[in-house]
Amino acid sequence: MIIVGAGLGGLSTGCYAQMNGYQSQIFEMHEIPGGCCTAWDRGDFTFDCCISWLLGNGPGNEMHQIWLELGALQGKEMRHFDVFNIVRGRDGQPVYFYSDPDRLQTHLTEISPADARLIRNFCDGLRKFKKALAVYPFLKPVGLMGTLERWRMMSRYLPYFNVVRKSISVLMSDYSSKFQHPLLREAFNFILYERHPAFPVLPNYFQLASHANMSAGVPEGGSLGLAKSIEERYQRLGGEVTYNAKVEEVLVEDDRAVGIRLSDGREYRADIVVSAADGHTTTMKLLKGRYLNKEYRKLYTKTIEEPGMVFPGYFILFLGLRRPFPEGEPCTTHLLDDEAAADMLGIRHSSINVQFRSQHYPELSPEGTTVVYATYFCDIEPWRALNEGPEQASRIRRGEELHTLPVRHGREYHQAKRRVRDAMVRFLDQRYPGLKDAIAVKDMSSPLTQLRYTGNYDGTVLGWQPFVESGETLEVLIRKHGPGLPGLKNFYLSGVWATTGGLIRAAAAGRHVMQFICRDDGLEFTASVDETKPPPTHRLIPVGPAPTTAPEADPVPAVASSSYRTGA
Repeated sequence: MIIVGAGLGGLSTGCYAQMNGYQSQIFEMHEIPGGCCTAWDRGDFTFDCCISWLLGNGPGNEMHQIWLELGALQGKEMRHFDVFNIVRGRDGQPVYFYSDPDRLQTHLTEISPADARLIRNFCDGLRKFKKALAVYPFLKPVGLMGTLERWRMMSRYLPYFNVVRKSISVLMSDYSSKFQHPLLREAFNFILYERHPAFPVLPNYFQLASHANMSAGVPEGGSLGLAKSIEERYQRLGGEVTYNAKVEEVLVEDDRAVGIRLSDGREYRADIVVSAADGHTTTMKLLKGRYLNKEYRKLYTKTIEEPGMVFPGYFILFLGLRRPFPEGEPCTTHLLDDEAAADMLGIRHSSINVQFRSQHYPELSPEGTTVVYATYFCDIEPWRALNEGPEQASRIRRGEELHTLPVRHGREYHQAKRRVRDAMVRFLDQRYPGLKDAIAVKDMSSPLTQLRYTGNYDGTVLGWQPFVESGETLEVLIRKHGPGLPGLKNFYLSGVWATTGGLIRAAAAGRHVMQFICRDDGLEFTASVDETKPPPTHRLIPVGPAPTTAPEADPVPAVASSSYRTGA
């Protein structure tokens, strides 16, 4: 089996391939694993640009089992905060989005007693969702479930049917508009760090409930550490990764995928080819637009170009600071006024998310220093308009072909990056006095940077958007055809382009695609937890002020055990 791409989708596919007796080889154009789940060094600082929360990093759900099967968490400390996100208004007033529904209800009611009824309604839904996560299916794709299995799945959901039905049918923008308090009316749209106009209430419940159950924290070692742990698991299982290898074509004979051709002309043959690379690149370039039925062709030639069908990329600013900033919070979304937002080229919504990442990953910077990670959802087109060179290019360095080296974007592009950097630093220095003078190292990334390193369409990090035509169409096609393309045998798609975005979904996609492959080959799928390292430990880190009064609601125990909730 050949797998294209060593992001989490490709690594996961490889692990499950090896568990099921397939001999696999992954080809990756970068020099390291992880794809978007990555980090890089600048002097003594490691800049981690992915995991702000990891769904399934604690037990009580099927997501957790997948990470343990991939060896992603073992031997590490999982860190959990009591606040999922803080949203600060333009005047600096904070809204602490505690994931614990009792604390959240108390805090929000203190801000706006006039909204007590709507606040209680939201928190009651969150209490129910905390229990619902235990029955959420991740281990087996619905398309492979028999009638009895589907009935069993639905029966487990019956106690939560109403909260799921109501929360998936109401947009968060509509729900939040009912608040009387102007800050709450706006802040609820930024629970998940950025504004997601097409998101209903449900994904907000899902993330908060996972966080409340201590299953959406961060793993010691960060994003690249997570990717390397899965790579190590893959290699222990007998898999092979070839880096600096850019796939240019999927070889097809008699409507069967038979191998790949690399950019240097080398060809590799296999019985099965799985692409966990960018979906648009895979279908339109590696396969030259062949084997797209009417629905797939529309998806990849028309729908993908419509606004809001894929997640945007990010503009990212990293700062390495010479001293601690105890006043800096782990995660805050700052709402911007029009003047501040005007300085942020390509900004989707008037906000930036700021994380003092040393609280997430103290091991990634020297003691007594701080890493700041500031981002905003960013359209690629304004950056493309300034670009003078290729978006991606391969070059020979020291006799080796490399595919992720810097390219010449031109003076205007780099001047724009510096203007955005300076504007963000000014804003941060106003909110955190002394920050500017403490800067030792800085670095920036635009959607064009993300495209250069990953090849992802328009620099997206998460791929297809759920709850809109693109994500809904994809789900229908996967259920109908499986994770392949009609008319092409022995070829499968994996990673975020075979589902909708997120690390756990990319990892689950690898498990799912191998279940389809085993079915097609008449084999029984098998998987096992990695036991080469001890189980993960857990630590709870307080962030926000404790509530002063208790809400009028019956407490609901978390899914996790009491010993787990107390941390380790």
